[in-house]
Amino acid sequence: MRNFRTAALAGVATTLLALTACGGGGELSEEGAADQPTAEASASFEAGTKMATISEAGKIKIGTKFDQPGFGLANLENVPEGFDVDVAEHIAAKLGIAPDAITWVPSPSAQREDLIANGEVDLVVATYTINDKRKERITFAGPYYVAGQQIMVAKDNSTITGPESLKANPDQKICSVTGSTPAENIRQYLADPSQLVEFAGYSDCADQLKNGQVAAVTTDNVILTGLVAKSDDAFKLVGEQFTEEPYGIGITKGDTAFCEFINETLSEMSESGDYEKAWNATAGKYEGTEVPTLPTADACV
Repeated sequence: MRNFRTAALAGVATTLLALTACGGGGELSEEGAADQPTAEASASFEAGTKMATISEAGKIKIGTKFDQPGFGLANLENVPEGFDVDVAEHIAAKLGIAPDAITWVPSPSAQREDLIANGEVDLVVATYTINDKRKERITFAGPYYVAGQQIMVAKDNSTITGPESLKANPDQKICSVTGSTPAENIRQYLADPSQLVEFAGYSDCADQLKNGQVAAVTTDNVILTGLVAKSDDAFKLVGEQFTEEPYGIGITKGDTAFCEFINETLSEMSESGDYEKAWNATAGKYEGTEVPTLPTADACV
């Protein structure tokens, strides 16, 4: 893999600024990581690359989720915290970007490709499943994590035990997010298309489940695990995961240089132990999660 840090300004790598936890003050907030990366002021990049453009500008726009405990959840200051956020901050740091120079852009599932294609963000790290349809419009770096789809129901629900039980109970509605892979995946298990209710975010689905408007919610297991943990024992997971969802980092289509740079950064994050630290400080705090191994990166095309 090519190394895009072609020279050091003084011949020696220096650090610009220690990243602080999103919660502020360097303290470990509920979703923030214990050890944050440092921005590398000395890194320089080949002229004309996305890396050079961002580094020279000294700022970056990153799309992520604001409603997913463990991966991207807004704190009281409306700043997202979680594993996706930590991964994104490491990428920014390798570009010499300090945390206060990151603009976090809410990126609902149905809007992610548009945000990238329209140039409204530089990259998207938002529980973003890699698939061929999305590759028609954007390029993915990674994957950096592999999830699996599952189902969440109210604690006292004994009717829905997995996706197969949905057809036998056509009156039981299930909620997912518009434009998401889980919303598409669940359709084959339904008695009727109207059984699926779609909203813009998973917090909306959780509210519908809490209010009894739907009987179940479906998305990736790690997202549901966070929602269960935040439910005050109102929700539970049922059945086994029934898909495999590789999470990638979305960038402008065809930018292989930026893709390779991100993949290199992810590899370094894993080798240094920062990947595991980020997981343990965020999504790994929830019961039922395990420390993942960084998946092998796909070829950048």
